[in-house]
Amino acid sequence: MQIVETSNEGLKRAYTVTIAAATITARIDDEVTRIAPQVRMPGFRPGKVPANLVKKMHGAALHQDALSAAIREAMDKLVADHKLRPAMQPQVNLGEGYDQGKDAQLTVELEVLPEVTVPLLDGLKLEKLVVPVSDAEVDEQVARIASGAKSFVDAKKGKKAENGDQLVIDFVGKLDGVEFEGGSAQDTALELGAQRFIPGFEEQLVGVKAGDEKTITVTFPADYPAENLKGKDATFDITVKAVKVAGETAIDDDFAKSLGLESLDQLKGLLRGQLEQETAGLTRTQMKRQLLDVLAAGHDFDVPPSMVEAEFAQIWQQLTQEAAREEDPAAALKEIEDEKDDYRGIAVRRVRLGLLLSEIGQANGVEVTAQEMQMLLQQAASQYRPEDRQRFVEYIQSEPLAAAQLRAPLYEDKVVDFLFDKAEVTEREVTREELQAAIEAEEGAEAAKPAKKAAPKKAAKKDEAKKDEAKDEAAAEDKPAKKPAAKKEAAPKAEKADDEAPAKKAPAKKAAAKK
Repeated sequence: MQIVETSNEGLKRAYTVTIAAATITARIDDEVTRIAPQVRMPGFRPGKVPANLVKKMHGAALHQDALSAAIREAMDKLVADHKLRPAMQPQVNLGEGYDQGKDAQLTVELEVLPEVTVPLLDGLKLEKLVVPVSDAEVDEQVARIASGAKSFVDAKKGKKAENGDQLVIDFVGKLDGVEFEGGSAQDTALELGAQRFIPGFEEQLVGVKAGDEKTITVTFPADYPAENLKGKDATFDITVKAVKVAGETAIDDDFAKSLGLESLDQLKGLLRGQLEQETAGLTRTQMKRQLLDVLAAGHDFDVPPSMVEAEFAQIWQQLTQEAAREEDPAAALKEIEDEKDDYRGIAVRRVRLGLLLSEIGQANGVEVTAQEMQMLLQQAASQYRPEDRQRFVEYIQSEPLAAAQLRAPLYEDKVVDFLFDKAEVTEREVTREELQAAIEAEEGAEAAKPAKKAAPKKAAKKDEAKKDEAKDEAAAEDKPAKKPAAKKEAAPKAEKADDEAPAKKAPAKKAAAKK
C-alpha cells in the first residue's frame, strides 16, 4: 500500500492511496478458502468444489467485498500513520477505469480537527442568578388549579345560560336532514365559552333555559379530521336538560384530597418544588450562556469549514421554517437573508465551542456511561409506536453516528456541570423578570458578536423571540456544535438521529362533534 500526501492547507488534507492488485487478490483467495467447504454444486461432493468454480460463481461479490475491506483498511492506516483526527467523514473516490486485477487508485480528501489547547480552569468565575419562590406565587398556582377544577350546581329555575355556565344537553347531528355517525350524544356536559365544540356551536346556545329545544346550524372546519364532515354545513337538534352555574371551590384539605393528595400543605409543597425546578432551569440557562461567553472570549482557532456548514444548515433550516409560519413569509425570509452572515458567524462560534468543550471533557475524564446511554436509548425509543421501538433501537445500535448524536446533548451537559463544579460561583438574588432579561441580554450579545458590527436596531419582541428560538431551540440555551463520532464523545446534534428511524405516532383522531 502506498500513501502520498498531495495537499496540506490549513485543516484540509488530500492524499492518493494505491492498493496493490495482489492485496485484493489475496483477500479474495482467503475468502474462497473460507467459504469453499459450504459451497454446494451438482456433480461435486460437499466441500470439494474447485476454487476456480467458486470464484466463477461468486466472483463479483467476492471482489466487491475484498475491495471494500481493503479500502477500509487503507483508511485506517492513513489515519493512524498520519495521526489524523478527521472532522467529518473523509471523501474517498476510486479512480476511473479501475477493473478487477488492477491496482486500486484512491483519492482521499478530508478536514482534520484543529489542535485545541485545553484551558486552565483555575480562576474561572461565574455569577448564579437565583430566583426565590414566594408564597404568593404558590398560592396563585393553587388558585389556578382550583379554577380549573370548578364544580357546577343547578341554576335557579328559568335562568338563561351565559358564558361560563354549564349545560347538560342531548344533541342529534344531521347532514342534509340525515343523521350522521358520531354526531349524536345524550347527557353531554358543555361549558359555554370553553370552545371545546366546533366553532358556532356554543355561541348559539347562549340564552337557552332548561327544557328548551333548539336547532342550530354550524359549518365544520375545512381541516376537520372526519373526511365526510370537512367544510360541510350540519344541523344539530338540541334538547337542554339542565343549566348549571359554577360553584365556588374551597381551597382546603378536602380540595387537596380531591386531587389525590393528603393535605393542602402537600399540594403547596409540590407546586413550590415545580416552581423551583422551573426557575432552576432558567438559572442554568443563564449560567451556561455566561460560561460559553467566557470560553469563547478566550479562544480563537480555525474550525473545519464542513462542520460550520453542517451547523449553519441546521440553523438556516429552522429559521426558514419559522419564517414560513409568519404572517408575511416573504418579508420574514428577507429579514433573515439580510442577516445571513451573522447566523453563519454564530455557526462558527458554536462549532468552536463544541470542539473546546469536547477537549475539556476528554482531558478531564468526562464520559457517558453505558448505563446512561441505555437510558437515553430507552427514552428515545418510547417516543415511537410499540411495534417500531425495537427497530429504532437496532438502528441506533448499528449506526455509530446516530448513537453519537443521541449521546451528544448529555455529554455536553456533563462537561458543563464539570465546569460549574470547577468555577468559583457567587449567587445573587433576583426577580424572575431580571433573570429573563439577563438571558435575553446574553442572547443579544451572541447575535452581535460574530459579525462584529454596530448594534442592530431594536427589533419587535416577536422577531427577537423567533431568532432566539432558532438559535437555542435544542437546549433552551446556546448549544455548541458537536465533534464527529469516530474519535470523540461529542457528536453532531441529536435531531439527525430520526432521519432514517421509524415514524413517530400519529395524533389521535378527534370526536365528531368536538374539536
